[in-house]
Amino acid sequence: MPLHLDLIAVEVKLFSGQFSKYLAEKISDFYGSPLGKWNLSRFSDGEMHPVIEESVRGSYVFFIQSTASPADNLLELLLLIDTARRASADYITAVIPYYGYSRQDRKDQPRVPISAKLIANLLQTAGANRIMTMELHADQIQGFFDIPVDHLQSNAIFFPYLENQMNLDKETVIFAAPDVGGVKRARDYANHFQCDLVICDKYRRRANEVSGMTVIGDVKDRDVILVDDMADTAGTLCKAAEALVQKGARSVRAICTHAVLSGKAYENIENSHLTEILVTDTLPLRQTSPKIKVLSSAKLFAHAIRNTHEHRSISALFVGQ
Repeated sequence: MPLHLDLIAVEVKLFSGQFSKYLAEKISDFYGSPLGKWNLSRFSDGEMHPVIEESVRGSYVFFIQSTASPADNLLELLLLIDTARRASADYITAVIPYYGYSRQDRKDQPRVPISAKLIANLLQTAGANRIMTMELHADQIQGFFDIPVDHLQSNAIFFPYLENQMNLDKETVIFAAPDVGGVKRARDYANHFQCDLVICDKYRRRANEVSGMTVIGDVKDRDVILVDDMADTAGTLCKAAEALVQKGARSVRAICTHAVLSGKAYENIENSHLTEILVTDTLPLRQTSPKIKVLSSAKLFAHAIRNTHEHRSISALFVGQ
């Protein structure tokens, strides 16, 4: 059902990039406004030429597009933002459910880029006045922007599901961080449900390849729920599940906001000790799997867009606020 709230005088227009149209359509349904019309043509060499086919002068414009690979998804978003700015849109918000290129958020070795900062610069230069995203790889990426960032938390989606659908037994459930970097995220779940927390300490020899995993904490005869922000090859989650089972865990599930799932991810998940993995629809699944359950983020984004337009609090959408 649409969100029945009075509209403010300034017109709101929602547009979707090609990659995220499946999600944008659901967001527009909850918001109660159809997606704006635009057309993308290409020159013979593949160069993109977007045209917005309706007036956006003086409007609040929201462009919905995840910036996952390939890079054309990011470039398309940048071109649309620039188009709206030059067409005199009053305020432009880039709604980026999955903020791609976020994993390189610092220099952890010589001669590497800080990709997350570069993308922030590009979005601002294109003309974005505001960024709306969900579950950044690292919270500090918000500081890479000199414009407001609405950082939505996926626990607003997962907490109600765990409470209402899974009927958690707090005596047996224990939450786990699949690596040291995810401890804060997993601790939020453990604190909310008043459960214990364990940590899986991994080490890598190269990107996307987990060489080893150590479990810090007791999981014997416990139902473990791993919490992570994204699954790419799902190697970390699968290795963690294996290590937890070897330590005596009764079952292992995972919660993962962004289902990147590249390479052999689906095969890895199917052959793993994971009973189930809960994800959101910030990214489309390339294929289905009986072990993967998708929860929609559309209603949360629709509420956030409405609150932004009406200058109301975004933190009201966060669990515990």
